[in-house]
Amino acid sequence: MARFNLTVNFSIYIAVSLTMVCLSPGSAIAQDSEPVFGPEFKNVETMATGQWWKVEPNQRRTMNLNVPRDQVVAFALYTHDHGTLKLSAQLFPLMPDEVKQVTLELKEQDGQWKQVAEQPVIELGWSAHFRLEGWDNTRDVAYRVRHGATAQFEGLIRKDPIDKDVIVVGNLSCNSSRTPGPRSKMIENLKRIDPDFLFFAGDQSYHHTEHTYGWLEFGVQFREVLKDRPVVTIPDDHDVGQANIWGENGKIATNAAGPSGGYFYPPKYVNMVQRCQTWHLPDPFDPAPIERGIGVYYTDLTIGGINFAIVEDRKFKSGPEGKIPKMGPRPDHINDPKYDRSAVDLPGLKLLGDRQLEFLNQWSQDWTGAEMKCVLSQTAFCGAVHLHGQEDNRLLADLDSNAWPQTGRNKALAEIRRAWAPHLCGDQHLAVFLKHGIENFGDGPYAFTSPAIVNTIYGRWWWPEDEKAGPHAVPGSPLPWTGDYLDGLGNKITMIAYANPQKRSDEKQRGDGFGVVRFNRKTQKVTVECWPRFSDVTDGAAAQYPGWPITFDYRDNDGRRPIGYLPELVMTGADRPVVQVIETESGEILYTVRATSNRFKPPVYKAGRHTVKVGRDKPNLSEISGLIPVADGASAELQIELK
Repeated sequence: MARFNLTVNFSIYIAVSLTMVCLSPGSAIAQDSEPVFGPEFKNVETMATGQWWKVEPNQRRTMNLNVPRDQVVAFALYTHDHGTLKLSAQLFPLMPDEVKQVTLELKEQDGQWKQVAEQPVIELGWSAHFRLEGWDNTRDVAYRVRHGATAQFEGLIRKDPIDKDVIVVGNLSCNSSRTPGPRSKMIENLKRIDPDFLFFAGDQSYHHTEHTYGWLEFGVQFREVLKDRPVVTIPDDHDVGQANIWGENGKIATNAAGPSGGYFYPPKYVNMVQRCQTWHLPDPFDPAPIERGIGVYYTDLTIGGINFAIVEDRKFKSGPEGKIPKMGPRPDHINDPKYDRSAVDLPGLKLLGDRQLEFLNQWSQDWTGAEMKCVLSQTAFCGAVHLHGQEDNRLLADLDSNAWPQTGRNKALAEIRRAWAPHLCGDQHLAVFLKHGIENFGDGPYAFTSPAIVNTIYGRWWWPEDEKAGPHAVPGSPLPWTGDYLDGLGNKITMIAYANPQKRSDEKQRGDGFGVVRFNRKTQKVTVECWPRFSDVTDGAAAQYPGWPITFDYRDNDGRRPIGYLPELVMTGADRPVVQVIETESGEILYTVRATSNRFKPPVYKAGRHTVKVGRDKPNLSEISGLIPVADGASAELQIELK
């Protein structure tokens, strides 16, 4: 989709990038003097700054960053969208006397390598970044990142898979540092599945104050699948050094636990993390930084006709401490069964924030290059967890999830529903698949939370206290507790599948693994898979967690019950146009979707007059007002010619 005021703000974005996000090539990290982040944060990034080569690996950080010099290019990440290729190269730390430049080479059709760009290495974070305009996305192109005479890293920039009926997404998060070393079985499985696109939802690193070390550890573990497909990596709380995060537009947090709201570590550190993990994403929708110059990256990416909104669900969220009464062992944990759920949903509290709600609203109306849509973010818009950390630790409500504040949660889901989009995320250390309710059970979108890659940090369980299934339980499910439930904040959810740890002391029973989501553009069906970490994908569906795989109709992401239908639209002049339906009295956009054919029968949810807008990629070519719903089965048609 078109970015916000791009022609006006692009120069501002570049200036912000140079002054607030990046270090210039001449801003060499001090090797012997002041700590990079000042005396208060002298223990931050010690393994990759100063005389880093003298830092010995330890019991927790076993990887040696002082690699052979022909291996200093560790890995690369890229996306390409609407003619722009963006690629980030990640290096191991360089010695003071080593060249601080890297080159990007592409293999031409005659098999020869051609240098196309050279970029400086940004020493804070040891990354380099390439942008190529006019990218031809119709063919595969091999790439090579080179440093010096001998170091190089090779991969493949894939063509856009627009010719495929099924687009496959790998969904992963929470890469525990307590289990270092290779992820061999997972890599083997991912290579067999061969996703068109990988989404890492956060907590790629748990090394808090040593992000460069943790990011390199993650990259080395996954580079065999990162190198040859588009990848979205978005940082979460642990990536920026916090136990939890409520970003509150960039204010200063009082401690790294985070409930006061804001960021504890300096903006320079946060921006380094974001630069390394997100620079390769398409340009931000609105690049204006938040308080203290902390950058933003929320944006969208289209792959194979599936348009993904990438949302920062922590950055603008209000912190609970000092805003609501403490009702549990921590400001963000509620255990008081008598608490008034509505009393914690205070006016003025934010979840996604006004800027991101506006982004989602515009994103849902722009279908350029898109046939289906999906939202990606860090964590779930509900509290689909009962037991936290240990099996005997039951919490009524966890304010770290996007279940709170409830009004902000419902606003976010309403915007997602307008595009008939499902939601993919991670963070919860418990795989679940459910359907959200906003006003009523099941009227919102589907959502999948992937399991933790390695689930050693903080186990969780779905375990209703009465140990009973809810209304409308899944027929024939192998899982006992499915159906309609209220979470601890009163939000409506319909649980469809969950993957509780069975025995956390056994690495093959602790509920970790990865997710796969298959978007079938031809049938408009979406299939969600949930694989244990040590499963073998060649064993098929039987190797997945009980309750998976799950297939749903994309159109059912809007679960409202129609009271009737507008006259069937018979549209000419464009193939599968975009249709928008607006409730006339309120002015509310009910949905904006691409029709699957040139005929579309618009469902509506209230009596009264409605407006329909139609266009090729946006609803901007034809408008018909005053339409009244009729009962299903009526044969009225409306001819629309698009010019």
